[in-house]
Amino acid sequence: MAPPNAESLAQGKLDLKQLAREKGRYLVYPETKYPELAEFEHVDPGHRADPKKASLYDNAEIIFDLTPQIGTEIHGLQLNRLTDRQKDDLALLVAERGVVFFRKQDINVHEAIELGKHYGPLHIHNTFGHPKGLPEIHVVYFDTKTPKQFFNYRSAGNGWHSDVSYEKQPPGLTVLKIDLLPAVGGDTMWNSQYTAYDRLSPQMKKFVEGLEAVHTGQMQVDEANKAGHAVRRETHETVHPVVRTHPVTKWKALYVQPGFTKRIVGFTRRESDAILNFLYNHIESGHDFQVRFKWEEDSVAVWDNRVTSHNAIFDYLDVGSRHGFRVTPQAEKPYFDANSKSKHEDDLEKAQQGK
Repeated sequence: MAPPNAESLAQGKLDLKQLAREKGRYLVYPETKYPELAEFEHVDPGHRADPKKASLYDNAEIIFDLTPQIGTEIHGLQLNRLTDRQKDDLALLVAERGVVFFRKQDINVHEAIELGKHYGPLHIHNTFGHPKGLPEIHVVYFDTKTPKQFFNYRSAGNGWHSDVSYEKQPPGLTVLKIDLLPAVGGDTMWNSQYTAYDRLSPQMKKFVEGLEAVHTGQMQVDEANKAGHAVRRETHETVHPVVRTHPVTKWKALYVQPGFTKRIVGFTRRESDAILNFLYNHIESGHDFQVRFKWEEDSVAVWDNRVTSHNAIFDYLDVGSRHGFRVTPQAEKPYFDANSKSKHEDDLEKAQQGK
């Protein structure tokens, strides 16, 4: 059963791209409070997918990988016209490749909401503003008027995160459309947490498996309180495994990132910081399992928040504006299966079997 966390859509159709052009910051911050997110059983659409993903490969103009470990681009398909079979096959492709990119997409915000519902209950952010009548939409908007204080005391490496990982059932497949861009800049990076796990030494893998970490959204709550905005739910902290298993691929993935991971359970502060700082540096410097996407207007990224982290590059705040919107379906509660395999192990076994 889906959690009771959605409001009705606005009767009128909103053009967020036009709103951003005309008004810049158009978000509303209603005082609406929500009940705590109810637990629900998540059945991933990737379980229904064709292993060959023929509905995508037979109908796209071209599909190609951007790096060996992460990132695939699809041309010739419109996300607002996918069949249910194609949506399921996309879930599997995204689970395997981490992030899949589409360019020249017609999909509007209302169609994106309907697409997102195929993959799980839509998350409503605990503190951020949203377009009027569309609480399920997370808007990305920064421009030359954006206050620079927040960026003055952080490095670009601090930006790696997996969206709202502090929720009990964080997002799975996630959709982001960028429809306005500065003349130059505004790229986004993703990394494969499958390969981040694989690149650890055998001893480090054994050490981190079974550990748990606290994920917190306290910083966002503090920012909302400072700005006088509502905090919609009380819970904004939870514990997740440091290594999690993807329910469809059955591959192990590292599940920590500097954005929301606070500490390792059962360790002193210094011990926890030492472990997390090592893992953060491992993620940040893992250029062999990262992809950097150069957006064009009306491009869409579809990624799996369970097995990737991402990092928006704020190199354009003196240049121009960047706008887009995200739809964020929730997935299962993160878990670790000791019998699951790493992606590398599974790839080797399949190669030996001639698959």
